[in-house]
Amino acid sequence: MPSAPQRPLDLFAIDHLLSEEERAMRDVVRAYVDAQIKPRVAGWFESGEIPARELALELGELGVLGMHLEGYDCAGTSAVAYGLACMELEAGDSGIRSLVSVQGSLAMYAIHAFGSDEQKATWLPRMAAGSAIGCFGLTEADFGSNPSGMRTNAKRDGDDWILNGSKMWITNGNIADVAVVWAQTDDGIRGFVVPTDSPGFTANAIHMKMSLRASVTSELVFTDIRLPGSAMLPGVKGLKGPLSCLNEARFGILFGTMGAARDCLETAISYSIDREQFDKPIASYQLTQKKLADMALELGKGTLLALHLGRLKDEHLIRPEQISVGKLNNAREALNIARECRGILGGNGITLEYPIIRHMNNLESVYTYEGTNEMHTLVVGEALTGIAAYR
Repeated sequence: MPSAPQRPLDLFAIDHLLSEEERAMRDVVRAYVDAQIKPRVAGWFESGEIPARELALELGELGVLGMHLEGYDCAGTSAVAYGLACMELEAGDSGIRSLVSVQGSLAMYAIHAFGSDEQKATWLPRMAAGSAIGCFGLTEADFGSNPSGMRTNAKRDGDDWILNGSKMWITNGNIADVAVVWAQTDDGIRGFVVPTDSPGFTANAIHMKMSLRASVTSELVFTDIRLPGSAMLPGVKGLKGPLSCLNEARFGILFGTMGAARDCLETAISYSIDREQFDKPIASYQLTQKKLADMALELGKGTLLALHLGRLKDEHLIRPEQISVGKLNNAREALNIARECRGILGGNGITLEYPIIRHMNNLESVYTYEGTNEMHTLVVGEALTGIAAYR
């Protein structure tokens, strides 16, 4: 008689590594995703539309927006708890985790870490509740991996700033109430808190995407936007500001990708047990079992890596190159798992009846954004050799 199948991460006794509180918080997010995201997300992906404001309020009530930040109505959880939440959110869809990451780890984190008391009090409580949505303007059409070359600029005009330029591939751009925008100034790169109802602010939705369709992606255009002097983030100058925000977001991604991979693998295992060819389940064939075993190993190793990095982060010991290790490995292996699982489902693997092709398409973007696979490879290479090979 066959034994009862195990879930892939049971092989690694992952729950044994988590505190009771961490398991409880993870389970709350998992229950929300199972009830509110998974039944609807295929339709959002197919239509390319998402009820983002409704979801933001739900996610705010759930307590995951800026959950790892202290004060200003933020939950103040551990880094590991935040990572586990990202894992469950991305098991639903990368677009949902992106909404949370951009809100909490980019826009809110920038204001929390570098903003004035007035900026924090004005925006953070509303953003934690989901009643105000933020976006993060760093990437430009011609400057992705090299943000130091950005053309967006802010020039002094008396006590005010005049902001001009554009940003590309901005999650939440068309629904945002506030944008954290990075621009060249006479004093180097500085961040600005820009209400999106400012005259001269335009957001253009990006359509015809084949990935992250359950996510709002935009181009931002700034035309002579007049900002008060108080709009500038006072706490940081140079690329240190946006890069530290990106490390916060990458940390969530190295957990989140394992959630997408887990959902793909669990789907493939269930399908292979039920699907029969030549009068027996395809799970009974050695080639299929080898594929499942190999994927389970990579999923488990990636999850253990994420947890280890989370513990380091909670102890304030983590280094940027270690986050690159996690993002490089986990985004790559999650995409490989999704592709292999798609093959196990055969023709059914390309339909939205199953989540795998959706995860696979999404992971193509995750593999690239928040630092491309190539850039993180070079970060690791520099750490190993002491030689920067970016140019």
